[in-house]
Parts: sequence; C-alpha cells; structure tokens
Amino acid sequence: MRAALWFLALFGVAVAVALFAGNNQGTVTVFWPPYRVDLSLNLVVLLLVGGFTLVYAALRGLSALLQMPRQARRWRLQQKERAMHGALLDALSQMLAGRFLRARKAAESAIAQESALEDARHGLPHGAQLRTLAHLVAAESSHALQDRSTRESHLQQALDSIPERVPTSMLELREGAQLRAARWSLDERDANTALERLSTLPAGTARRTLALRARLKAARLSHMTQEALETARLLGKHRAFSPAAAVSIVRGLAVELIHGAHDPSQLQRIWLSLESSERAMPEIAVQAAQRLAQLGGEAAQVRAWLLPVWERMIDAALPALPDQQALRVVQALEASLQGLDANWLARIEAAQQANPRDARLQYLSAMACQQRELWGKAQHLFTQSTQQLSDAPLRASAWRNLAALAEQRGDGEAAAHAWKQAALQNQNVER
Repeated sequence: MRAALWFLALFGVAVAVALFAGNNQGTVTVFWPPYRVDLSLNLVVLLLVGGFTLVYAALRGLSALLQMPRQARRWRLQQKERAMHGALLDALSQMLAGRFLRARKAAESAIAQESALEDARHGLPHGAQLRTLAHLVAAESSHALQDRSTRESHLQQALDSIPERVPTSMLELREGAQLRAARWSLDERDANTALERLSTLPAGTARRTLALRARLKAARLSHMTQEALETARLLGKHRAFSPAAAVSIVRGLAVELIHGAHDPSQLQRIWLSLESSERAMPEIAVQAAQRLAQLGGEAAQVRAWLLPVWERMIDAALPALPDQQALRVVQALEASLQGLDANWLARIEAAQQANPRDARLQYLSAMACQQRELWGKAQHLFTQSTQQLSDAPLRASAWRNLAALAEQRGDGEAAAHAWKQAALQNQNVER
C-alpha cells in the first residue's frame, strides 16, 4: 500500500514538471557588462536546486567531520559501559554457578570500570545502583569463600554507595544489603550481630517475611524465646509457613518458654502472655500445668489450666486426643488432686460414668475418690482399671494404691499380691 502511494506521488510530480517545463518559454537574462547571458527558466531552476543540494551536502560533510572526535569518544564510552555491564552479568552468572572466586573477580572488574567512568566525569545515572550490586556480589562470593574481611569491606562500600536519604528504588537496595548481611551473620551463628543489623532496618522492612524469618532464627540462636514466639506469630499471620508448621513452631516455642520459668509467678506471666488459641493447645496446657506443679504452684491453678483440655478430651463431639496426650492429661490431673473440690469430683465422676469402658477415666476417678476418702468406691474403680489399663505407669500406680488400701484395712494377703503386681508393672516400665 505504501509503495503504491509513493508511485502515485511520483507520477503526480512528473505530470506537474511536464506541465510546467514542457512549454515554458521564460528566460532569465543576466547582465554582466559588457556581457549579456540569456538562460532558460528551466535551466535556472535546475541550477538553483543543484546548488542548494551541493551546499547542503558540503555543510553536512563538514559537520560530520567536526563531530568525528566526539563520536569516537562516545563510542569508547559505550564500549566501557558494555564491558562494565558484561562484567556484572558474568559475576552474577559465575556466582549462581558456584564459581565464587571468578564471580568476585568479575564483580571487582565491574567496580573498577564504573569508577573509571566516574573519574572521567562520565558517570551513569544508575551508577550507584550498579556499583552497590557489584559490591554485594563480591561480598556474597567472599562469604562463600569464608573470606570475612573482604566480605565486610565490600559490604561497607555497598552501604556507603547509597546514602540513607535516597529515592525508594535505591533505598530498597540498601535494605537488601542489610538483610543479606544479617543472613551472613546467621550462617556464622552470630545471633547478636544479626539482631543488631536487623534492628537498623526501617519498621516496614523489618516486618517483611524475609526479615521476620531471619529474626526468628536469630532469636532462637540467642535463646530469646519470648521474641522468637512473637516473631513466629507474625510469620504465621503472614502465611510464611503452612498452618501445620506454624502451629508446630509456636507450640514448640511456647513449651520452651514454659520450661524456662523458674517460679510460679514467672510462669503465671508467661501463661497470660500466651494467646487464647495457644492456651487451648493440649501440649501447651499440659506442659504448663506440669511445670506449675513442679514449681510448687497451687493445685487449683493447675486444674484451672487443664480444664479446657479436659473438656475437649471428654467431649465426644470433638476429635479424640491422641493416646499419649490423653495419658499426660490424666497424669497432670492426678498430680493436682490435692484439695480437690466437689465440682472437679463431679466432673471426673460424670466423665467416668459417661465412658465406663475408658480405663484411664476409671483410674482418675479412683484417685479422686481416694483423695476424698471414699475408700470403697476407690478400691472398686482401681480393681476395674487394673484389668483394662494398657498404660504400664498407670497400671503400676493402680496396684500400688490397691496395696495401700489393703494395708489400711489390714488385709495382708491382698496387699502382698498388689505389691507383687506393682513390682511386675514397674519392671515392664523399665524395659
């Protein structure tokens, strides 16, 4: 289509020239005393066009001749820029391929070429970013080569290349350098240095998933369990882990925090600092209750912490607790039966009557009756539980309590038999 239009235009010009010049009788007379020169108008037009074309070509040629030194200088600068970018790309490729020595050399070459351009007053608009990236690649390669002094030198130069008050795009590069520095400290298991570097990040950057992951690892390495727990909660909200992994990490940190308590008041503060969903976890509640009992806390408080787990364990509408967790709940309640009130006794008896085949509930009900000095009922329940219990520790405890009850009523033969059975169960536990 374009070619056809050009042909039409060319034909139009040809027709116009033919109409104008075909019968043109005009002349141009030039008087140059004592001469007179007569020229046709067509020839004069051709001479004018030709002269203009010749002058224009001469001016263009002269301009190109004068521009040759500048063009040569521009070409040399372009070659240097291409070599600098090529060196940086080569450094990145070598680093990804695991050839860290070559990567560092290529990055240093890119830095040297950028510095040469800067010294020649031909710096690039993105020179600071390119120089920072090259320093980071050199620092990363030095870290892989375990050359700490060179790594720190390149890191400091990278941070110095970008001041704190710069556009957002360059500021993100500085924050990236600080995050990488924190990761290097974590690789060396230097948690304190990693936390110091993370603390210099702006508030928005510090809440990013990568920064939170680094903070979590640093807090765990430095045994700052409370901070690690708070960080794990944030990571869970950001969906940095799968739901199951988030629950597992939070549960482990909460249990570690509970085990680190040294007195009941400290444990009480830790318990209150936990979220309601965390306090409802059977593992956390049982660990907290057992730890409180070990520290000499009140039995009523232990039972209060175990109440949500107990209600979940006996609720048939909810999924049953694993056997090991159910056993630990029973053991924790057994250790906190001192001063058992009527409400708890009613709860235990109601649960045992609703689940008459549950040997653990029979055992716990027997312990509660014994605590309340209901000797006959306790003996009956202990006897039933010894026939059904699959947990050797509980079975041994049931036989020991039967032996104590037999001795209390003066039945030596029954007491001896019960003590023998308890000894056999203890041997099974040791095995």
